[in-house]
Amino acid sequence: MTQGLCYETKRSQHTVGMERRLAAIFSADVQGYSRLMGEDEESTIRTLTAYRSMMSRLIQEYRGRVVDAPGDNLLAEFVSVVDAVQCAVAVQRTLAACNNDLPSHRRMTYRIGINLGDVVVEQEQLYGDDVNIAARLERLAVGGGVCISGTVYDKVMAKLDLDYVFLGEHIVKNIARPVRVYRVAIGTETTSPLPVRQWREHLSPRQRLLWGALAILMLLAVALLIWYGTGHSLEWRDAQLVAAATASA
Repeated sequence: MTQGLCYETKRSQHTVGMERRLAAIFSADVQGYSRLMGEDEESTIRTLTAYRSMMSRLIQEYRGRVVDAPGDNLLAEFVSVVDAVQCAVAVQRTLAACNNDLPSHRRMTYRIGINLGDVVVEQEQLYGDDVNIAARLERLAVGGGVCISGTVYDKVMAKLDLDYVFLGEHIVKNIARPVRVYRVAIGTETTSPLPVRQWREHLSPRQRLLWGALAILMLLAVALLIWYGTGHSLEWRDAQLVAAATASA
């Protein structure tokens, strides 16, 4: 029976194959979702349901498709990367307006990451490194913010009247090559940039080397200042002792 199942699996791989296509991948999740659920599950679920419904409508308006929405996550795809970025901006601005009606501790903010690349499609689900990169970009964003990859930036920077902030090249989990990351500056961000620890973990090898060298230079400068100050202090003390000895003589 096992051999028959393996045979059917191999045969389906050879006869059916998997569809590939270029897509703009839109990945979103709620920042601080565990805290919100821990404080008030029912209220959090109501807000989540309402916000997810609103996001789905906007995705459809911008000619996108919701692929999956488990828990507080949402994955969508767009044929046009311009549509994807415009949709992300519309989502964040709409959510910011909705959050104004909620107490500050109950506000729900999403982080959004967008990447452009080749995806594998199987039964309407998306797979591949470029999908994973979108998810990693989402985690680099702050609440209410949007992060895009360098490939997305190259396509939209001359087509959309938006400001972008280059965040450098980042090493992201399970992706071999560094990823250029840009923040879309839309004024809806609700939290500060990456914590130091998370920021350090996403530096490229070259950036880590440069920052390490800078740290060493700073330590050497501090040590030199301490040595210089200590030397002058000893000279001053010796001069005082000589003066005292001369006066007593």
